[in-house]
Amino acid sequence: MTSMTHEAPQVTSGVDTHGLTHHAAVIDRLGRHLADREFPATVHGYRDLLDWMRSHGTPSAVGVEGSGAYGAELARVLTAAGIAVVDVDRPDRKVRRLRGKSDPVDAYAAATAVASGRATGVPKSRDGSVEAVRVLRVARRSAVKARTQATNQIRGLLVSAPATLREQVAALNRTALIRTLARLRPGSDLSTPLAATKAALRRLARRHQVLDEEIAELDAEIGPLVRQAAPELLALFGVGPETAGQLLASAGDNPQRMRSEAAFAHLAGVAPIPASSGRTHRHRLNRGGDRAANNALHTIVLVRMRYDERTRAYVARRTKEGMSKKDITRCLKRFVAREVYRALTHTPAGHTTQTDLAPAA
Repeated sequence: MTSMTHEAPQVTSGVDTHGLTHHAAVIDRLGRHLADREFPATVHGYRDLLDWMRSHGTPSAVGVEGSGAYGAELARVLTAAGIAVVDVDRPDRKVRRLRGKSDPVDAYAAATAVASGRATGVPKSRDGSVEAVRVLRVARRSAVKARTQATNQIRGLLVSAPATLREQVAALNRTALIRTLARLRPGSDLSTPLAATKAALRRLARRHQVLDEEIAELDAEIGPLVRQAAPELLALFGVGPETAGQLLASAGDNPQRMRSEAAFAHLAGVAPIPASSGRTHRHRLNRGGDRAANNALHTIVLVRMRYDERTRAYVARRTKEGMSKKDITRCLKRFVAREVYRALTHTPAGHTTQTDLAPAA
């Protein structure tokens, strides 16, 4: 007598993530709604969610809305369990007006988006040194912003400060200015504008010094991580630790999720956008994508336009051909994106390549 075994049916799941709870839904291969349930956003809740999904069949893929925010840890748990995770964007306003808004509705919509092939994005794994670079850069970016704010406030106060104080520091550069202001002695009586201004400037200058130390410490921590994660990227002309760190953070620990250099160009907002009409055939700048990555590529291009001879020759040639500076910059950013993609995904570790520094005609 022979026995027959039945394999578990294939199902697709979707999860609408929130800060305290996640709402999951399961559909079958035909798109029929099987079940939905809410789970706490905790370690035990993630395990219960996984067991619950498996109780309805074998999950072929799970669509997670907000895999880079509230759903980051859930995505890591599902990936570690061998389940394909797909990043799902929230429905646009038109769809929400037609279908309404609730956690079960959003969870089923995420599952349907995966099953239909509308959602195909692979989320960042966020489990390696690149994620460490990203979180440290968050602290550095806020420290730089606070330091800039302190500098602007110092200069604003000096504009209206009493002439005796203003003339005392007028000829000083920023470093000497901060050092001098930090040593001011306003006295105990702050009832006069001069004393109060000295007290405010001293506090701002000392804050500036503390932020300088914090940024230097963060640079010392981020630098080795960037060199370890992408030495080939740092070997490219015009790429420094700051731009390399941003490009790494934008690509993630699993840059292979970007299927081609064109995908990376779209991610960084440097893919040319057609802007043709009638007998006019042209492309325009792309204002979409990750603007921080776009800014990093822009910085690299500016460095090359100033210091690299081949890039300067390219700019001069294209200018004579009638191309605007914006279009020249667009072409250069697209070329740099190609180099960066190769350094992130194809170049073996420890192997430095000498790449062309200007695009072909």
